[in-house]
Amino acid sequence: MGYDVIVLGSGPAGLAAAVAARGRGKTALVIGNRWQASPLAKAEKIDNYLGLPGRTGYELLEEFQKHAEAMGVEFLVGRAISLMAWSGFTVTVGADMVQGNALIMAPGVVRQTKFPGEQEFLGRGVSYCATCDGMLYRNKDVVVAGRTPDAPEEANYLKSIGCRVTYTAPKRPEALDEGIPFVAANRVEIKGEQMVSAVVLDGQELPCAGVFVLRASLAPTDLLPALETEGGYIKVDRAMRTSVEGVFACGDCTGAPLQVAKAVGEGHIAGLTACEYLDRKTT
Repeated sequence: MGYDVIVLGSGPAGLAAAVAARGRGKTALVIGNRWQASPLAKAEKIDNYLGLPGRTGYELLEEFQKHAEAMGVEFLVGRAISLMAWSGFTVTVGADMVQGNALIMAPGVVRQTKFPGEQEFLGRGVSYCATCDGMLYRNKDVVVAGRTPDAPEEANYLKSIGCRVTYTAPKRPEALDEGIPFVAANRVEIKGEQMVSAVVLDGQELPCAGVFVLRASLAPTDLLPALETEGGYIKVDRAMRTSVEGVFACGDCTGAPLQVAKAVGEGHIAGLTACEYLDRKTT
């Protein structure tokens, strides 16, 4: 299904952007986790949000969610695992693919340490999407570094299409197919020359042609490498435009202060700017 605006991130910035887009008559889809899973939901007290002092994070998020739902914002629970920018934007979320004419990045701060070799071999044996790239490794040895609850399902899928799968994680997950070999490891290193040739799991080297790194979330630049960053944050102008046409960003992912009021304000601006972008495209 196609939308005017796709928002990656279901926190205050993402919801504010989607509400602003709906206020201008645009369709909007928010992709992200359930709001109850947000770290903000655990905040005991927020005193600096204008007009609503002393609220818990849970209370604020509940109100934000109700507002967005009342405005007709649609939601897709899950994580974006791939993004293609061509005649708009196509986002893969699990087995679903959705399309939008404008994209708003509001994922918060993605704090993650990449495995050694991961960045160097991205697209040359390292993948973040089993559904997207699995057929490239049919009849080949692959390693799934599972760090999400649904990672075993993706490993099972790879096995079902003919990949020779080994799964690695600190602990074997119950949902993993019994026929898939498992290596318990905390440290993962990816090796190769032009392409991936092996992984090292807690010192044990395992030959393979591909590595699927499955984490709870991806950094925006993993989804869209052309995004310009500054100091580890997405670089934007005052209208929340990024270096990529049709892509806007707001909230914690654009830098400090990492506060709700700033996120909501930037989200509102990003939503309005995205609508202006779409209106110019149709005139």
